[in-house]
This record gives sequence, structure tokens and C-alpha cells, in this order.
Amino acid sequence: MTYHFYGWETADIMPFDKAFIGVGNPRQLYDLLSEIWCAETCAPRMRHEWCRENKTLGQCSITAFLAQDIYGGKVLGILRPGGNYHCYNVVGDCIFDLTSEQFGKETLDYTDNPEQFREVHFAKEEKRLRYEYLRNRLLDVLNRE
Repeated sequence: MTYHFYGWETADIMPFDKAFIGVGNPRQLYDLLSEIWCAETCAPRMRHEWCRENKTLGQCSITAFLAQDIYGGKVLGILRPGGNYHCYNVVGDCIFDLTSEQFGKETLDYTDNPEQFREVHFAKEEKRLRYEYLRNRLLDVLNRE
């Protein structure tokens, strides 16, 4: 199967948190999240543009911090026009961005980007609540399987 998120070809790491052992590698996480991402998990400022065809829109930070829970590593951010950061994951030599599809054919620069911290991102309660919703939905799916 071909995926369209950045780094999918080499995303062969496995969960270190036993609560997420059923997730598998980031490609499998992408498959699971594809059924969970929704308008409610999308950033409020983008919610009016969210649709199933662009399911990764507005999902970057909550998805990257959830992936960090599962695989460890760091969350880094690409500075975007308007001052927001687009978040992605780095675990050892593995770099992957589960939500890169939202940018279409735009090429993002994954070099020399600053680390992002959940304490900063989750200072916005709406973002913390979206993350918790995404995490809980994933755990619900895993517990049903």
C-alpha cells in the first residue's frame, strides 16, 4: 500500500508504551486515525474547511503529541505563515509527519526546526481537550480489537 504522509516509507518504529501495543508502526497508526480524525479534532480556526477528503487538516499538533506518547522521540515544528507551527515527529533517525497531506503538493522543510512542547501547546484548553478526545478514541478502538 502507498501512503502519502511524509516519511511513510521508513516509518518502521514500534510503540514503546504497552497501552498502544496494538497500534503497530506509524502507517498503522495513520490507518487507525483516518477513522477517528473529524471536525471536532480539527483546529477551530480551520474547522469550516475540514472534510473527509482532507482529513488531516488542522490535526497536526494533537496527532504529533499522540504519536510521541506511542513512539517516544520529539515533536518538532515548521514555522508557517501567520506564526503557527506545523508539528511532526522525530524518533531516532525516523522522521514522519502523519498530517503532511493537508498541504497538498507543497514541499515542507523538515530540517533544523525547533522542538515543540505539549505544555506550550496544551496551554490552550481547546487543544488539550482535542488531544484527549483523539487519544481516548484511539484507546477505545484498540480495546475493541
